[in-house]
Amino acid sequence: MTDDDPRVRRTRARLRAAVLELSAERDPDSITVAEIAQRADVNRATVYIHYRDRDDLVLDAMEAAVGELAAEAARCPYREAGPVPASLVALFEHVGARAPLYRRMLGPYGSARFCARLREALVVELRGPFAAGSRPPGHDDVPPEIHAHYLAGALIGVVTCWLEEHPPRPAGEIAAMTWGLIR
Repeated sequence: MTDDDPRVRRTRARLRAAVLELSAERDPDSITVAEIAQRADVNRATVYIHYRDRDDLVLDAMEAAVGELAAEAARCPYREAGPVPASLVALFEHVGARAPLYRRMLGPYGSARFCARLREALVVELRGPFAAGSRPPGHDDVPPEIHAHYLAGALIGVVTCWLEEHPPRPAGEIAAMTWGLIR
């Protein structure tokens, strides 16, 4: 079997969908490989043919979402003053639309591997614009790598705090607060 095999792609898609559905329903740490297999309508051994373990599957399932979030963060015009960028609002809307899953993955019993992957994706996406000079005014002396790590950590912190609010503020409101902190 290769990654190009349509059966492999189909099976992995079903496994990713199953783990995302289950993760939205309850704590990912309580989900077993057997439950994932049952939801995906495959046998348990099939899960291990495609993934090392449950966390590996969760990370793969969340990869597209992580990429979307990181891309929105990189689209923000950090160098420009002005109103809250639509891309920052879109970042929070993205998280809000998947709040149960992000809440579980970033919460106290979430996945350290997911948090590290999210931070890594944010740093990679932010490093490019920052190296090209798209940093807030007055921060040109901060190396792009440090600035990217700083903002990645700050965004994860704000997202985590926002997800703990009951009910969470509207995406536009938390985006405006975050923009004020970034600026």
